Amino acid sequence: MSAKHDAAHKIEELRAQLRHHEHLYYVLDAPEISDAEYDKRMNELKRLEAGHPELITPDSPTQRVGGKPAEGFRKAAHSRPMLSLDNAYNEAELRDWDRRVRELAGNLPIEYTAELKLDGLSVALHYGPAGSGGARLLTGLTRGDGQTGEDVTSNIRTIRSVPLKISAAAIEKLSLPQTLEIRGEVVMPQKAFLKTNEEREREGLPAFVNPRNSAAGAVRTLDPTLVANRGLVFFAYFLLVDGNYLAAGQSATLDALTALGFRVNPHREKMHDPDAMLKFIHNAEQQRSTLGYEIDGVVLKVDSHAAQQRLGYTGRAPRWAIAYKFAAQTAETAINTILWQVGRTGKVTPVADVAPVFVGGTTVSRVTLHNWDFIERLGGLRSGDTVEIERGGDVIPKVVRVVKQSENALIERITACPECGSELERTEGEVDWRCVNADCPAMLRETLLHFGSRDVMNIEGLGEAVVAQLLDRGLVHHVADLYSLTEEQLIHLDRFAEKSAQSLLTEIQRSKSAGLARVLMGLGIRFVGERTAELLAQEFGSMEALIAASAEELERVEEVGPKISESIHAFFARPANVHLVESLKAAGVNMTAEKKRRTSELAGMTFVLTGTLPTLTRDEAKQKIEAAGGKVSGSVSKKTSYVVAGEEAGSKLDKARELGIPILDEDALLALLAS
Repeated sequence: MSAKHDAAHKIEELRAQLRHHEHLYYVLDAPEISDAEYDKRMNELKRLEAGHPELITPDSPTQRVGGKPAEGFRKAAHSRPMLSLDNAYNEAELRDWDRRVRELAGNLPIEYTAELKLDGLSVALHYGPAGSGGARLLTGLTRGDGQTGEDVTSNIRTIRSVPLKISAAAIEKLSLPQTLEIRGEVVMPQKAFLKTNEEREREGLPAFVNPRNSAAGAVRTLDPTLVANRGLVFFAYFLLVDGNYLAAGQSATLDALTALGFRVNPHREKMHDPDAMLKFIHNAEQQRSTLGYEIDGVVLKVDSHAAQQRLGYTGRAPRWAIAYKFAAQTAETAINTILWQVGRTGKVTPVADVAPVFVGGTTVSRVTLHNWDFIERLGGLRSGDTVEIERGGDVIPKVVRVVKQSENALIERITACPECGSELERTEGEVDWRCVNADCPAMLRETLLHFGSRDVMNIEGLGEAVVAQLLDRGLVHHVADLYSLTEEQLIHLDRFAEKSAQSLLTEIQRSKSAGLARVLMGLGIRFVGERTAELLAQEFGSMEALIAASAEELERVEEVGPKISESIHAFFARPANVHLVESLKAAGVNMTAEKKRRTSELAGMTFVLTGTLPTLTRDEAKQKIEAAGGKVSGSVSKKTSYVVAGEEAGSKLDKARELGIPILDEDALLALLAS
């Protein structure tokens, strides 16, 4: 027997042992060997693979972490939309949902599965055939916008509770194919969250707000070696075969996921009625502080797959599931003082600096006060006042009421910008006071952070610490200066070296191709958000055309009224803003977009979309209809021209049949558009 054959046998034996002990430790929380013994076997496997690199496979336990940091994440479409859930906040709303479910289900028996609502990041894991049998992890996608996610496979692989390989025996026992999709939640345990924030504070970085943000930030970190140290955990809750949920039902799905080797949350239960649901919810709320990870409610799902199909979907959520959200958590603390923050539009927001208090899963030391009018409605505030604060889900902590007043003097409203000293102004009819100094350093700081954020120009690495240094050293005076930064300038910043400097420059260079809509968002024009920026870009096609547009031309754009039109004109009336646009153009930033082709083939026709189409997302179908002059409505009536129905269409399809409205599938819609 050859030495290579012996090594291959030993390698497979060690891999099987390590997978077994990873499952015991990270999935079942029941380790059988010490960390030292685990490391010993891992090191032996690494030694053997180093001597026989041709035997290394992607699903080997040694391959969880590896490779260079990514330059960005590619986008990929989901096999089926990852939908959000409708919410219930009290007993009446939960009972009303149960009533609707039973009415729509007809004669089908109804049973529910209750699960904890984990407060983390939803991901979809795709597995495919492994060479030695079973299935191996191929890709991991974030939820993204529900239709398309980011490919974060290299980071998902570092999460120890995610199996790199599913055994052939487990798949065969459940009569499943080797191609599977597992959906679930990545969470950061509270201990890992506290450890991460301690590390960030030592490095001079801002602390994460809560474990969910920390988990999301970790999964989107470009260096997998950093992700591996974050202590993330994956809980599985959906199993899809050929893009469809497992036909056996939700409770059976959770059992199947457990059998496949995934970590499934143990706090789950089958039940028949709202009384049992409310009991489960009450128990979950009592347990939430002892779980070691964040939850913000309970998810109730109709267990039967047949009933799920009968119930179908609304435009954004399944009718067969609902999230019962816990009430906001409150705590009492004392106000130290009021701070004033200046946003990128000059808005000055009062923030209460309070004695640190743990509430809603995180330690709170800053609480929003919204605006000065809000403070006056509280009856004014004093340093030393005891106040009740509230935090629910991802809502920013806020002051609810003053519990006990101190004897100190009332805190007065400031009249000058805390950053540049300019007099604050307030437009008639608005509640916010603003700094109108275009050169205010605070506005520039927030503008740079906004410009580089994920949903705008998406410049990975342009965070608070970097922006602060760029401003302190006078390297950037407006956003266009980002495009003239050099490696020599960046390597002198704290915690920067040649590699990190080049990485940031690559991100900045890549952002030049973001397009007109993203640039419009980045400029920070009041009232111009993502949707409006996209509509303006489609209408005018270039920055020059937009700047030259009259008020009448602007207001022809969908959702643009006099207020937005006036804001756009006021922005470009300032010479400094026009100069900024010219500087961006000179730097090579793309400020064009494909103009929306408008025709009149479907003029006067109203369409309703329902269900999931084979290839088009709902937004894509809507865009095609509107580009041809048609209108898309959310409800069916006698005035509806056509209903476009896809898989799992709901009550809109039934109503269309009742009213005798023509029904189209995707092919018929495309044919109508082509004609």
